Amino acid sequence: MEFIKQHPVSLFFVILVLTLIGLTGNMYLGNQSQQNSGAWSPGTTLVVTSPAVIRIIVDQVESIGTASANESVSLSSKVTDTVSKVNFEDGMYVEKGEILVELTNSEETAQLAEAQAAVNESTRQFERVRNLIAQRLASETQLDIEKARMQTADARLEGIIARLNDRLIRAPFSGILGFRAVSPGTLLSPNTVVTTLDDVSVIKLDFSVPENFLAVLSKGQEVNAASPAYPDKEFRGTVQTINSRVDPVTRSVMIRAHLNNEARLLRPGMLLTVNLVRQRSDALVVPEEAIIPIQDRQYVYTIEDGVANQREIQAGRRRPGIVEVLSGLQEGQQVITQGAIKIRPGSPVVVRETASQSEAATGRGDS
Repeated sequence: MEFIKQHPVSLFFVILVLTLIGLTGNMYLGNQSQQNSGAWSPGTTLVVTSPAVIRIIVDQVESIGTASANESVSLSSKVTDTVSKVNFEDGMYVEKGEILVELTNSEETAQLAEAQAAVNESTRQFERVRNLIAQRLASETQLDIEKARMQTADARLEGIIARLNDRLIRAPFSGILGFRAVSPGTLLSPNTVVTTLDDVSVIKLDFSVPENFLAVLSKGQEVNAASPAYPDKEFRGTVQTINSRVDPVTRSVMIRAHLNNEARLLRPGMLLTVNLVRQRSDALVVPEEAIIPIQDRQYVYTIEDGVANQREIQAGRRRPGIVEVLSGLQEGQQVITQGAIKIRPGSPVVVRETASQSEAATGRGDS
């Protein structure tokens, strides 16, 4: 205790030296442990890598199109008469041949009964004369006369049936009806629209593309359409017709595609965004952040024997988040995606994290 009281400064320096020796020893042991385990050491750069993978690249032509019904008609009467019965409601789905409106037909019904009676009578007379001929009690001339009368009665009956049918407004095809525009007692004329009928099981989509794509257009190409009304849904179809003429003002060609609309979500007149698929092809891709542009050339960093190696590549098509590599890399090679800004060719690096192939590119999904 006397020594401590007499030499406090010396004691302070002794404690300081022992502390520094302890810290230096701990750092040395820690560095040795990290080097033995292959972790980061002074002078190296921590990086993140991702593999070059194969993905399906889709070449598309974007446009805007207008939807129309597969079949569309405004229903009206063939004759002028009053409505006796309405058999439908607004927005109703009807099958082909269903009777939608019945017109007054009392006069035609009476004429039908008269014509049917005439047909029955003429038929009996024809059969009676034919039996008499078999008994050699009548001539062939009489038979021809009765046959002509029977045919005349049949024709008159068919004419009345046709007039009765003209007083029935039927659905010419299956589809969805629009608003009802008539009521019982309405006087209809051929110019009066009863309702509209649209077949929307298939939607015709008309859109235009620039004429410079004309060489790659063909019937049967895939079309994907989307509507703001259904932001999470895609409607698929195929090209059915390519117009024979190019618009001289817009220098574009009109295309008609058919979209499957069995769920009846799309309606005629809707505006749709269109992606026309030109082709699908496999491509070697890397994450966009791995590309390092230098002047007019493109480079990536790979890792060989623990050091960064700069490789020149030939970049191709670009899609959100990825770049196609035409040459300079092989499938499965790891490229540095994070930390490349801190390194130079030959710099020692340590991989902090490696993105799996499924994380780097979602399998072989379309892009």
